[in-house]
Amino acid sequence: MKRILAALMFFTRLPLWKIAYVDKKYFERVVPLWPLVGWLTGGLMALVFWCATLCGASVAIAALLALISRVLLTGGLHEDGFADFCDGFGGGTSPERTLQIMKDSHIGTYGVLGLILYYLLLCCVITDLRSADGFPFILIGADAFCKYVSSTIIYYLPYVRKEEESKNRLIYTSTPVGERIISCVLGVLPLAVIAAGYGMTFMIGIVAAICIAIITATSLFLLMKKRIGGYTGDCCGATFIITEAAFLLTLSIAS
Repeated sequence: MKRILAALMFFTRLPLWKIAYVDKKYFERVVPLWPLVGWLTGGLMALVFWCATLCGASVAIAALLALISRVLLTGGLHEDGFADFCDGFGGGTSPERTLQIMKDSHIGTYGVLGLILYYLLLCCVITDLRSADGFPFILIGADAFCKYVSSTIIYYLPYVRKEEESKNRLIYTSTPVGERIISCVLGVLPLAVIAAGYGMTFMIGIVAAICIAIITATSLFLLMKKRIGGYTGDCCGATFIITEAAFLLTLSIAS
C-alpha cells in the first residue's frame, strides 16, 4: 500500500502526502506501478470525454477537455519530460550537451513544436476514434499499456545521472521477476477486458497497436542508448507520450 501511495504521489498531483507519510525507499520502486496509475489517469480522460459529449460538447472539444484533465491530474509531468527530450535530442550534439539541455528548466523551439504537434495529433486521433468499438474506454487501456511499455526502460537501460543531479533526487531501482509480471498484468488487463467484448476486427486493431507501441518504445530505447548511453526521468515521460500517440494512431488507422 505504501508503494501504491508513493506511485500516486509521484505520478499525480493528488495531495495524498497530507494523509500519509511515505519513505523515500518506496518511491525508488514506483515505476512497476506506473500502469496502475494509468488506470486512474486514463479513467479520468474517459470520464471527462463521456461527460462532455453527454452535455452536448463537440467531439473535438470533448477530446481536448479529456487531455486537459489528465494534464491537471499529473501536473504535466510526462509532457515536461517530452518537451525536455525534444530539446535535448533535437539540439544536443554530444551526450554531455544533450543531458545539459534536458536539465535546463527553459523550454526551447524543439520542445514547443513537439508539444504543439503532439496535442494536435492526439486531438485528431481521439476525434477519429470516437465511433470505434470500446471508445472512450480504450483511453484507459492505451494509457495503462503504454505506461507499462515505457516502464520497462529501467530493465534495459542504465540511469545516466547521479542521484543529486536528477530532478526528483531519485534513482529508480530494478525489480524482481514477480513484480515485473504484476506490472505487465496491470498494463495489459484493461486492454484484454475491453477487447474481449468486441469483434475480431477490433481485436486485430488492438494487436496491431500493441505491436507498434512496442516497436516505438524499443526504437526510442535504442536511440537513447546511442545518444546518451542510458535514460533519464525525462526519457521515461517522453517514451510514454510518443508510445501512446503511436498506439492510438495505429488503432485509429486500423479502425
